[in-house]
Amino acid sequence: MQEQSLRPRSLPRVGIIREMGLRDGLQSIAAVMPTAHKIEWIRAAYEAGQREIEVGSFVPARLLPQLADTAEVLAFAKTLPGLQASVLVPNLKGAERAIAESACLMLVPLSASHAHSLANLRKAPDEVVADIARIRAARDAAGSGTLIEVGISTAFGCTIQGRVEPSEVVRLVKAVLDTGVDRVSLADTVGYADPAMVREMFELTLPIAGDRLNCGHFHDTRGLGLANVYAALELGVSRFDACLGGIGGCPHAPGASGNVATEDLAYMLASMGIATGQDFDALLALRARLAGWLAGETLHGSLWRAGLPKTMKEFA
Repeated sequence: MQEQSLRPRSLPRVGIIREMGLRDGLQSIAAVMPTAHKIEWIRAAYEAGQREIEVGSFVPARLLPQLADTAEVLAFAKTLPGLQASVLVPNLKGAERAIAESACLMLVPLSASHAHSLANLRKAPDEVVADIARIRAARDAAGSGTLIEVGISTAFGCTIQGRVEPSEVVRLVKAVLDTGVDRVSLADTVGYADPAMVREMFELTLPIAGDRLNCGHFHDTRGLGLANVYAALELGVSRFDACLGGIGGCPHAPGASGNVATEDLAYMLASMGIATGQDFDALLALRARLAGWLAGETLHGSLWRAGLPKTMKEFA
């Protein structure tokens, strides 16, 4: 009965793609991309129809010099009408910067894997939940309109710990919702998920979170990224993270490179009649520019190689 109640009669009519390449993608690349190129990237992505972009992260520059210019990049992104510019923040100090810079949304990572949490943030998951409560209190005290989204990372398994119990994911989703955050998302940080696992985890958490759980973050490490997106779509989830050219990964999860490629995800959704507002020609042109900016780095994806089929319909 629960499965039938959660499965919609049809797939969503509209899908939202949040571009993560400027943070999740670039953080795994050693060469620092110039700020001017990042601004060009955001401008071109906006012109291609993207309206949600994670532009960076407020972390110490010594840890991620690639993202040291986040404040400047965010300032430019906020000049584009209707663009939701988000940043990742690992702790209260980062959140205070996001609030001060008036980010539209801050994404706070919370690992469901105890081992990954210690490696990534040097804190146990419950300590991070306590930090999230302090972040929410600081946001409210400042009278800020910055939304707080908690991304439950390693929700489907961990390269360090191995299996992550679904009950632990459910417990952490409940815990962060109790702190009063605005949104929660589930992330396959290391590319361990398969469609059956995705269905199970969203079926367990959607009754708890409702509309506040509206995003899936999938890596294509083992070729199942788009299949996992489809499994979430069947349950009514319509917002997904992706990286142009399929770049990205997790510094503390070896072998986890390869987010779902933005252009491939946009194509799949449009091919099924799910509107995303994305311009394929513009996306592929931007991908070509990205390949030049990241010369020597491996980009992924299929649409750039095969192109659109002649039978492809035009979708708004």
